[in-house]
Amino acid sequence: MSTPTPPAETVTALARRYRLELDTGTTPGTPTWSLVPGITEFTPKIEPTQQDVTTYDAEGWSEQAVTMLAWSVEATLAHRAHPTTGAFNAAQEFLRKASQSFGAASYVRVRYYDRNGAADAQQGTALVTWEPDGGGPDEVDTIKVTLTGSGPLVEITNPAAGGGTFAAESKSLKTSGGEA
Repeated sequence: MSTPTPPAETVTALARRYRLELDTGTTPGTPTWSLVPGITEFTPKIEPTQQDVTTYDAEGWSEQAVTMLAWSVEATLAHRAHPTTGAFNAAQEFLRKASQSFGAASYVRVRYYDRNGAADAQQGTALVTWEPDGGGPDEVDTIKVTLTGSGPLVEITNPAAGGGTFAAESKSLKTSGGEA
């Protein structure tokens, strides 16, 4: 029996690799992607609906089929405000306003991707839930945002491909004599 070759992938990915953007443009078909800043937690999910498709041919074993997929993103945001004016960040306000709207105004187009340029990049349309976390006088203002997909989550070409943080850090380490 032969021993499998160890994998070449030995660096653990960091959770902070994700970047979230939303289309704040007003012209259909011409997106204006805006960064959603202050993310402190980010959890993308794809959940399948499974149905039992067991037949007598399965000889007593259960069989399942995926009949639907649902996607969502849960994120916690540090609520960002301008240091002089106190105005809240425009992208975060866009999400808050969508969460309080009806009809077409309640949907946002979002994309999220690996900021290091890996092939992990998705885009879709979602409904927004905006839930302030509250807290005591010594805590920062954080918001739990849930984006509930409406329609497909589509793989896209990563906007950061070819020049992400990991590539830049690796280059920096190599040129400074460190090991990448």
